[in-house]
Order: sequence, then C-alpha cells, then structure tokens
Amino acid sequence: MIKFCSHALISNFVAMKMEHYIAQLLYRYQCVTVPGFGAFLTEIQPAQLVESTNTFYPPKKVISFNSNLKNNDGLLANHISQAEMIGYEIAVQNISKEVSLWKNALLNQQNIILNAVGTLHLNTSGTLSFEASSQVNFNTASFGLNSFVSPLVQREVLEKMPEAVVSEPIVMVTEPTTSSRNSYLKYAAVFILALSVAGSIGYKVYDTKMDEEMRLVQTEVQKDVQNKIQEATFFIENPLPNVTLTVKEEKKAYHIVAGAFSSETNAAKQLKILEAKGFKGKILERNKYGLVPVLYGSYSTYAESQVALKEIHRTDNREAWLLIKD
Repeated sequence: MIKFCSHALISNFVAMKMEHYIAQLLYRYQCVTVPGFGAFLTEIQPAQLVESTNTFYPPKKVISFNSNLKNNDGLLANHISQAEMIGYEIAVQNISKEVSLWKNALLNQQNIILNAVGTLHLNTSGTLSFEASSQVNFNTASFGLNSFVSPLVQREVLEKMPEAVVSEPIVMVTEPTTSSRNSYLKYAAVFILALSVAGSIGYKVYDTKMDEEMRLVQTEVQKDVQNKIQEATFFIENPLPNVTLTVKEEKKAYHIVAGAFSSETNAAKQLKILEAKGFKGKILERNKYGLVPVLYGSYSTYAESQVALKEIHRTDNREAWLLIKD
C-alpha cells in the first residue's frame, strides 16, 4: 500500500494499490509510465562483488525515475483495467486522481513511499527525487538468487626449513708399510677386474631375459586387442542412425515508440509527422491493450536501439521509449 510520511495522519486514502500494479509491470517492461506524473525505468545491472565485505550480489534491475516522461502510453491504464475489471476510461480517471494526491503530498513536503519500488520526495531545490527500494529484484532471470558473503580464503605460507648440516665422519687411516701396501694393491686390482667382468656378463644376461619377457607380453596384448576388435566388429549389426540437432536461434526486435493510440486515424497522423521529419516510421498491429503503436524505427540489436533512442531524446522527443518484442 502507498504511504505518505508526515507529521499529520492521512486517512481515507484511495486504496487502488497503484504501486502494486507498477511493480508487476516492472518485471516485464523497461518503462512504466504514470500519466501526468513520470515514468519508472529499468536497467540490467550485472552481478557484483564487494571486495571490502566479500559479498556477492546477483544480477538485478536498477529502477530510476524520469519526471519528463508523462504521456499516457496506455500500458498502466490497460493493466489496471484488466486487473480491477473496470473500463479503460475509468482506469485513466482513477490514475489521474491518484496522481493529484501524489502531487498534493509532495507540495506539503511529504514523502511518497511505493512498496517494493522506492520513495519519491522533493529536495531543497524543489526538484523531484527518487530513491529505489532494494527489497525486490525485478530481474526474473535472477529469481531465487540472493546475495551471500564468502568466507575469506586464508593462504598458508610454508616457510623453507633450513637444511640440516651433515658432518662427514672422520676416517682414521693408518699408513701401511711399503711391502704390505704393494700386496694389497695387487689383490685389489685382481678383485676389481673380476667384479667388472662378472657385472658385465650378468647385465647382458638380465637384459636379454627382459627383452624376451617384453616380447611375450606385447604378443599377448596384440592378440587380446585383435580378439576384442573382431568381437566388436561382429556384434555391431545395426548401427544407430546419425542424429541432426537443429538449434533455433531466438531473435528479438527493438522498436522505438513515439506513441500508442486507440484510434488508427490518430496513429496515421503521427506517422506522417515522423516521416516529414525524416524518420523511417511505421505502425505496428494493435496490441492486446487495444492500442496502435507508432514507431520511429526498428533495430535488430539493443546497442543500435540505444544509440538511436539517445539521439531522439536529444533532438526530437524526450518521451520516446523502447519496446522489445520476440
């Protein structure tokens, strides 16, 4: 429910719950205009990480307000008409009454609180300011995703341990006599020669045996592999047919809307005005709200439409808005 914050208590307020309908439309559209008051705009903000607190935030729609977009595009009125099961004209009148209450509250220095949307108030310079609410994420792609705090990762630094100093043992050698030294050298030479011959013969025998064993193992493995291949070839009688997957590319069209009219005659007049200004305008089919949109032009990418929309806002019409259709 909409609330006015002031020292005086306000009673008998119109219980239309218009902020509820605005919130519903913000899930589906980029621009929701309140006729005679202003428009709420959405912009996708990617996922964020606040490093100071290690907090992760999912993607969301950032809500802003533009008081210059006041023309009735029929979106809000048609939505209220269907939800309240009342006529379109009655819905427009109810919106007008609600807007009058909002303006009176702002002139009395009261804040307008729109649940789940944000707060509107006049600042010291008399300019209308808007503070978006952080309670609701209008990005349907982020449904069920909440912010969370990640624990800080502690990285352990391993200190290099000093290498142990190994002291070599001290060997005490006694100096033999000349005759015993010569005898010792003779025996040692004979022993070393015999050891080298035996080692060479033993290594060759070992090497030959290992080669024979390796050849036997390789032969057995080759036989086993050939048997497996023959079995696999024999039993595959009905191979599966090739499957072709067709991926359907989803395309969207981005239209810049000059206005939406209930009368086709008025829509045709608006188209002639746009064409006289040099725009390649066109008229779309009547939408489900009974309105005929008149376009400045259509674009195949979001980036192109944004460039054109900014130029139109600057040179021709600040109230033009973007319509995205599949």
